[in-house]
Amino acid sequence: MTPKLMLMLGALYGFVGVAFGAFGAHALRARLTPELLAVWRTGVEYQFWHALALIAIGLLALSRPGPLLNAAGWSFAIGVLLFSGSLYALALSGVRGLGAVTPLGGLLFLIGWASLLVHAARS
Repeated sequence: MTPKLMLMLGALYGFVGVAFGAFGAHALRARLTPELLAVWRTGVEYQFWHALALIAIGLLALSRPGPLLNAAGWSFAIGVLLFSGSLYALALSGVRGLGAVTPLGGLLFLIGWASLLVHAARS
C-alpha cells in the first residue's frame, strides 16, 4: 500500500466515522436499543482510532517506507472493514451471527500494531 493510499483511506475512514457518529447520535438513537447503540459507537470509535493510525503510518512511510508499514496499513484498512463494518451491520440488523466477523478485524488490528512496533524497533 502506498503512503498516498494510506493517507487517503485514513481521511476517508475519518470522514465516514464523523458521518456514522452523527447518524448514530441522531437517526439511530430512537431506533436502537441502548445495547445496540453502544455496539454502533464501538464501531465508530475503533474506526476513528485506525483512521488516525493509517494517517500516521502514511506520513511515516513517506520518509521511512518498509514492508512492515505496508503490512500495518493493509491490516488497519481491512481491519476497519471487518471490525467496524460487522459492528455496524450487527447494530442495524440485530443478527448476532455477524459478531463472529468482529474478532477477525480485531486480529488484523493487532497484526497492524505489531507490524508498526517491529518497524519502529528496526528503524
